[in-house]
Amino acid sequence: MPNFPNIILFAIPFFILAMLVELFVTAKQHIKSYEMKDSFSSLTMGLGNVLLGFVSKALVLWAFLYVYDHFRLATIPIIWWSFVLIFFADDISYYWFHRVSHTCRLFWASHVVHHSSKHYNLSTALRQTWSGSFYSFIFWIWMPLLGFHPAMIMLQMSISLLYQFWIHTETIDKMPKWFEAIMNTPSHHRVHHGSNPLYLDRNHAGILIIWDKIFGTFQLELKDEKVVYGLVKNINTFNPIKIAFIEWIYLFKDVLTGKKSIKNRILYLIKPPGWSHDGTGKISNDLRNEWLIKKKTYDTK
Repeated sequence: MPNFPNIILFAIPFFILAMLVELFVTAKQHIKSYEMKDSFSSLTMGLGNVLLGFVSKALVLWAFLYVYDHFRLATIPIIWWSFVLIFFADDISYYWFHRVSHTCRLFWASHVVHHSSKHYNLSTALRQTWSGSFYSFIFWIWMPLLGFHPAMIMLQMSISLLYQFWIHTETIDKMPKWFEAIMNTPSHHRVHHGSNPLYLDRNHAGILIIWDKIFGTFQLELKDEKVVYGLVKNINTFNPIKIAFIEWIYLFKDVLTGKKSIKNRILYLIKPPGWSHDGTGKISNDLRNEWLIKKKTYDTK
């Protein structure tokens, strides 16, 4: 087993220092991106994620090792070119995991935690799930099957998570054009955290924004459409326990209560957030189309 370092733990002092610098800069720029209770909730969610990570990562590593040891189709050596391959393999895996996390309520129930803040700053990057790490790894299970060593996979997943820390800020407007064209940036990720109908379920990138452009989920941040952070229906709480589990409660309530067919109960697990069996709910595409129609009408007038 290669002895790669746990880079997330080593990065914690950097996270703290970066947040202090951002707080100073935003204060000078008169940007009100921090709220004490909100930031404390984000930090608590991050700490819980790290602590639970000791258990979840052990289970994920075991699953990867089991597949690697018993079912791998080849053996990819741990040399420089395999790190290039795994960079792209991990990044496209993350894209599809992230996209499904917005379009399947079973995955949204854990991912919603990251979108629950109405503020956007570096502390928001630390607002991580307490439950998703135990099952989201299925999007990476093809990699040990192909022959990537589990330790390499875990390392690259951490590198991706580390990269995504710095893009949670309003202090950076735009990066150089070539960088914006290829990489995920603060501007692209601000769109992803927007509750504006135009911005819903867009820019699912981890490190490379090219996947969104290839698969049709890219949206540019527009000057005349200021990002409104948070959820379509905000949970309005700073309680970490509620933040972590409230959507799970709503989900199980929809699945288990009321007069519904077995099919509809199952559909609540796999359909997008906002879907309802009686047709009264609205998913992000419905909200976006309504907004576009209203905007077209307004522009025509």
